[in-house]
Amino acid sequence: MPATAATAAPPTSTPEQLAARLSSGEAGESLLTPLREIKNQIIGNRTKKLVYLRLHAVPRIVALLSTPLLPPPVIVQAAAAVGSFACGVEEGVRAVLDAGAVPNLTVLLSHPDAKVVDSAARTLRIIFQSKMAPKYDFLLEENKAFLLSLLNSTNENITEFAASIIAHSCKKPTEQTSLCDAGVMQKLVYLLSGSTNQRDTCLNAISAIVRTNSDAAAKFISTGNGKAFNSLMGLIQDRYPRTRLLACVCLITVEQAFPVYFQEMQIKSKLIVILLDLIEEAGCVGDDAPFVLKGLIEESEELHRQALSVTAAERLCGYLRKGKAVLEARRLEGILLVLGELSSKLEQSRAKLIELQVPTLVIDLLKHDCAQVRTAACCVIKNISRSLKNLCAGRFGTESTVMPLVHLLCDSSTSVQTAALDAICNVAVNLTTKKSVLLQCGGVSTLSQLARSMHSEVRLKSVRALRNLMFLLGRKDKDFIFTELTASTLTTLISDPDPLVQEQALALAGNFVDGCGDSTKYIFSEDISILNAVSRQLKSAGSPGMCIQGMSFLANIAAENDLHKDAVMDCILPVSPDLNISTPNSFLVNFLQSKERLLRLSSLWCLVNLVYPNHKNSLKYSLRVSALHSAGIISQLKTMVNDPCLDCKLRVRMVLEQCLENRE
Repeated sequence: MPATAATAAPPTSTPEQLAARLSSGEAGESLLTPLREIKNQIIGNRTKKLVYLRLHAVPRIVALLSTPLLPPPVIVQAAAAVGSFACGVEEGVRAVLDAGAVPNLTVLLSHPDAKVVDSAARTLRIIFQSKMAPKYDFLLEENKAFLLSLLNSTNENITEFAASIIAHSCKKPTEQTSLCDAGVMQKLVYLLSGSTNQRDTCLNAISAIVRTNSDAAAKFISTGNGKAFNSLMGLIQDRYPRTRLLACVCLITVEQAFPVYFQEMQIKSKLIVILLDLIEEAGCVGDDAPFVLKGLIEESEELHRQALSVTAAERLCGYLRKGKAVLEARRLEGILLVLGELSSKLEQSRAKLIELQVPTLVIDLLKHDCAQVRTAACCVIKNISRSLKNLCAGRFGTESTVMPLVHLLCDSSTSVQTAALDAICNVAVNLTTKKSVLLQCGGVSTLSQLARSMHSEVRLKSVRALRNLMFLLGRKDKDFIFTELTASTLTTLISDPDPLVQEQALALAGNFVDGCGDSTKYIFSEDISILNAVSRQLKSAGSPGMCIQGMSFLANIAAENDLHKDAVMDCILPVSPDLNISTPNSFLVNFLQSKERLLRLSSLWCLVNLVYPNHKNSLKYSLRVSALHSAGIISQLKTMVNDPCLDCKLRVRMVLEQCLENRE
């Protein structure tokens, strides 16, 4: 039998040709072909969507939706094309909204042709999945009436659109209550018995209505004498993974809004197991499941223990061992965040993760291409390294842990930088003497540079890391850090606009003068600029934390010789320029009257060190005590002999004994 030639496929039109046909004056069914071709070209193709956006095709297609006497098949194709533009591309959603698609499509919901109605409703549902979609104010009666009319429809595409509006727009407690009072909750519960798509959108809508609203959650639980809750419990075991996930989200939202109803641990344990199973599912369900699991167990030691009891750590580590080549970045990030949450509170959780060699697995992920994965990996290291036992053992002070973290300090992502700084803050506390890795690998230089960052959070965490690194260091290492940081930088940080940075900078300065030999030499460099900065901050009486650190810093200096004690006296007692005598309005009196126990205590320690002399009969000692009397500080101390804090009471007596003995 002779061979025959295959029929040649018709040539595909270019975007320019198709866009031109939309504005060439063609009408009626002749528009079907260009609309269908445009729709088919842009489905799942971001590049083609952007090409058509540049050709201004969207306004022309949207205009067709309101063209009189247009054949229904053309309207169906136009609505479908609009939905394709709005799916997954923000620029497409913006173009569709700017062209006025929502009101045009809404009008089509009452079109006599059922296919037109279906197409319009599906496209509206797609649009309302975007955060850019307009929000309905449900406190307005006309909007509420419109929503109820949609929910009462027998067309599932329309009821799904209605549920999408609720999930997108219902954010305020007043709106949640208003919808409950209007009977919307009962409608949504009834619709849970519909198709899979309808069920899923209704689960999202119910979650939106009950979120952080105990009254709305109670309303849901009581709907149908508990049948609504029982239906939800059944849906967490549905055959469809996405339905199971959304049912878990809804149940967790109800539980968090109305925890009294969820006293039994059995339900929460079941949720943990289901979510662990869902991580294995393909696509968005498996990617989203770990984030839902993290939200369930967050900040709950009880649920952390429950998760450990159902082998959550082992299963999560099993997923992690599949490696970055197998798991999607979002799923990896979620798994790491769950591990970070599990290790955030309980020592037994940290011990379990170390037993499973999680740190080794996580360190490799610090080099992942995705910034979110790197950030989450830092979170795990930060929380596991909160273990005092493992820090003392030097487990996290090794080069294999420290070097990757130091490299991330130069990451292009600020979120990665701050996460790495959090991890280094904990690793730097290492109570052994093995801090050499961080000191020798360029970490100090990088931290000192980041302490000058324009980003306040980066400055804060850099200074905190340096503070922790300084803890119990010897003179040689302190010299090295001070040279890298410089006195001028430390002075600037003490006067930083951010009160939290001020507090950490003062604590860092305190660690410089704490401990070894002549450590106060750092503070007396560059015309005592650091000491002057501390004095200015204390006189401004900022946050209690800043004042506590500032007084602790002065207390350390006052413990040295007469030169240092006199410098502290100049800080705490203002001097009249005319009489050259101390005036009775020292900020120290206010600190001693503070309700903050630690501020009173740090101020008292400063006084203790000032009045305990190197040579008790020296003239300088007598002058200091007299100045304290003149400034009214001794009088204030006499009112504190019965301070409610025992430590404060003891320091008050120590100071008074010294000062009164001197007066005699």
